[in-house]
This record gives sequence, C-alpha cells and structure tokens, in this order.
Amino acid sequence: MSENPSREAGSPSDALREGLARYFSPDELARLRAARVGIAGAGGLGSNVALMLARSGVEDMLLIDHDVVDASNLNRQQFWPRHVGRPKVEALGEVLRELNPHIRLELVHARLDEATLPRLLPACPLWVEAFDAAESKTLLVEQALLAGRRIASASGMAGVGGPAMQRRRLGNLVLVGDFQSDVAYAPPLAPRVTQAAALMADAVLEWIIG
Repeated sequence: MSENPSREAGSPSDALREGLARYFSPDELARLRAARVGIAGAGGLGSNVALMLARSGVEDMLLIDHDVVDASNLNRQQFWPRHVGRPKVEALGEVLRELNPHIRLELVHARLDEATLPRLLPACPLWVEAFDAAESKTLLVEQALLAGRRIASASGMAGVGGPAMQRRRLGNLVLVGDFQSDVAYAPPLAPRVTQAAALMADAVLEWIIG
C-alpha cells in the first residue's frame, strides 16, 4: 500500500488542471478533486476507468488488484511493454501520476475478498467493480449496496460487434455492458472493453457533478 501527497499548483505539471478549467466551473473542479473513488480491479475495465476519471479531474483514488501485468493484457489495458511483470496497481499508479502529479493514490496490491473487504469498503463512497470473477463481482456489489455505497458494475463486453452497450440504473447500482457476451466464448478486445469502461466512468462523473 502506498500514497503520494498532492503537489502545489503553478508548475508545468499543472497542464491537465489548466486544461480542465476550460470545461468545468470552479465548483465542479473542486467536487471532482475532492471525490474519492475506489476501483476494484486494475485490468481492462479498471485501468481504463481510472485514466478516464483522472483525465476528467478526479484526483483521489483507491486502486485494488492482486495481479501483475502480463503481455496478454496489452491489447486492452492501460499498460505498456515496460510494465510487464510489475504489479498492476503500481504500473497504473505510474501512468496516473505522469498524467497528473497532483493525484492522490492509495495502491493496494492484494486480493479483495471477505477478509480484506471490511477494511477497504468504508474508505470510499463511490466504487467501480472491475473484476473478472463472478464471485468477486457479487461480493463487492452486494456489500457496497448494503453499506450505502454507490457502485458501477459491468457484464458483457466480449468480441467484435455484438449487442449494443447499455446502462441500467438500479438505485445506487449502475450496470453497464451488453449483458450477453462472455469472454469464455469471445476475446476481450479494446473497443468493447473501452466502451464499457467509458459508461462506468460516465456514471461516476454523474454522481460527482451531475
């Protein structure tokens, strides 16, 4: 687990902040910077959601993943060949800090399960469920809703073409995906994975400033 402090404004590293000031009001920027978002899973969905949120002004994230970057991840995840073999949360943290040195990250290189969830879930009011395993998805979504957290989850984004992506709102839960395709039968590829991630990121932004 690691953190980095925010830096003071006024340096060349403020490019993202300066650019975002063209699109958001000072109040919206303040809300984006203050919002704390937990992202469970730093793979195809999680890494893309994290980059989209960071590009949109979110500056406080808790990233959880137990895995390391594999060459097979490079077709859809926000990693580069130099990251292969490194923990995903560390590699993603490097990318996010390059984009915005002000970002505040808590990086947890561990599995989110029944043992670790009680400690981590209260840390964020907003969550993104970005797991592959069905049991992990169910655990996080159910516990987040019971705890009154808002959470975005995804199902169905495999292959090429296929059913249109959708977004469904069920109280504090937003579900995105085509709700049909399965990576067991079709490969996870960048276009549809990124579509699903974009819908998830958009739901989080709507919670913050919508």
